[in-house]
Amino acid sequence: MFTQFFGNYLLNRGLVSPEKLSDALGRLSETKLRLGVLAINAGIMTAAQVDKVHAEQQRVDKRIGELMVDMGYATNEQIESLLKTQPSAHLLLGQTLVNDGVMTNSQFESALNSYKTEMGISDEELGASDLGDFRPLIDKFYKFDNADNSSYLNGYIVLLFKNLVRFIGADFAPLNAEELYDKISKSCLGQEISGGIKALTLIDADDDTLIEFASRFSGEHLTENDDYTRDCINEFLNLHNGLFAVNLSNETGLEINLSTQIVYDDINLATIKNSHVIPVCFSFGTINFIISI
Repeated sequence: MFTQFFGNYLLNRGLVSPEKLSDALGRLSETKLRLGVLAINAGIMTAAQVDKVHAEQQRVDKRIGELMVDMGYATNEQIESLLKTQPSAHLLLGQTLVNDGVMTNSQFESALNSYKTEMGISDEELGASDLGDFRPLIDKFYKFDNADNSSYLNGYIVLLFKNLVRFIGADFAPLNAEELYDKISKSCLGQEISGGIKALTLIDADDDTLIEFASRFSGEHLTENDDYTRDCINEFLNLHNGLFAVNLSNETGLEINLSTQIVYDDINLATIKNSHVIPVCFSFGTINFIISI
C-alpha cells in the first residue's frame, strides 16, 4: 500500500498525470528494475551519477555495474548486493515512469526522498507487503481525526484497500478524500450497515469501470453492465462489509447487521449526509467508494 500512496504523492506534486500513472501501475509486472534505480534507492549513488554512467555506457561496451565500479561510484560488493535485491513495487513504479520518459532519474530521486521525509516512512516500510500494517499511513493521508466516528472510518478504509489488493489488484492509487459532489449517479450500488453503528456504503463509477471491476472480482470476462455484473460488485461489497462487521464486532463487542444490497438508480450523491468519498484510481478507471456513518 505504500506504493499506491507514493503514486498519489507523484500525482499531487504534478510529476505525473492520472492517465500516465494509471498506465504505469497497470504495467509494473512487465518492468525490469535497472541497477541505476536500485543504486539511487539504496543511497549508493545520486541520480546525477547514474545519468553519467548511462552516458558513459553510450561510448564504452561495458555492463553498467562494471562502469559504476570503474567510475568510483560503487564497489563490487555493493553491486553484488544490489543485484540480489528483490524488486519493490514503488521502485518498479519509478522505473516504469522513467522508462516512459514521464520522470527523470533526478525527479524520481527527489520525489522518493521527499515522500519518505514528509510521511515519516522508512525504507523497510516502503518496501513492505501491500497487506502490511499501513494504518498510520491512512491516518496521515486522510486526516479523519476530527471527523465523527474517525476510528470506524480508518478501519473501514484500511480493510477496503487490503481487499482491493486481494480480490481486484494492486494497480491503483488512492486519491484524496472528497466531499460528496452534486452528481446524479446512473447506477450506484449500495448496502446499509446497522446495529452497533449505522452506515450506508456505496460504489459509484462509470459503466466501463464497473464492468472491469466485476470482471476482475469474478475472474470472468464481462462485457455489459447488466444484472450479473451488478451482482458481482454487490458480492464484493457484501464480502468487504461482512469482514468489516466481523472485525468491528470482535474489537468492540457491537452487534453488526448487513442489509440486502440495493441498486440506486439516478441518485443525487450530494443528498447523502455525513459521508466521505474515497476515490481510487485503477489502471482501468476511477471508482468512488462512499461511506456515510
